[in-house]
Amino acid sequence: MQSTSQNINPSTLLFVVPEEEWRNLHATLEQIIDLITRRNADDSSSEWIESEAARKLLGISPKTWQNYRDQRLIPFSQIGRKIYVNRTDLDAFLRKHRIAPRK
Repeated sequence: MQSTSQNINPSTLLFVVPEEEWRNLHATLEQIIDLITRRNADDSSSEWIESEAARKLLGISPKTWQNYRDQRLIPFSQIGRKIYVNRTDLDAFLRKHRIAPRK
């Protein structure tokens, strides 16, 4: 016996879903859309931080910050005398130097 769905245009197919399942699916999709929207709005990969703010975020002295830049420990951009650091690079540096709790 051959399925007749092969002859039906996919745009005309209808599915019956219990209302509760539909509401759960709809709520889940709304949560996913909200998460994606917030993540795109907070996309740290496009956020550039000025040197002073980056230093304060790391909690280090100006001299240590200068040493980090001299040693190229954290990538940075310089335009004239202004220095900028990508937030993603700071996060990667912090993850790389994270000390895990003892077990």
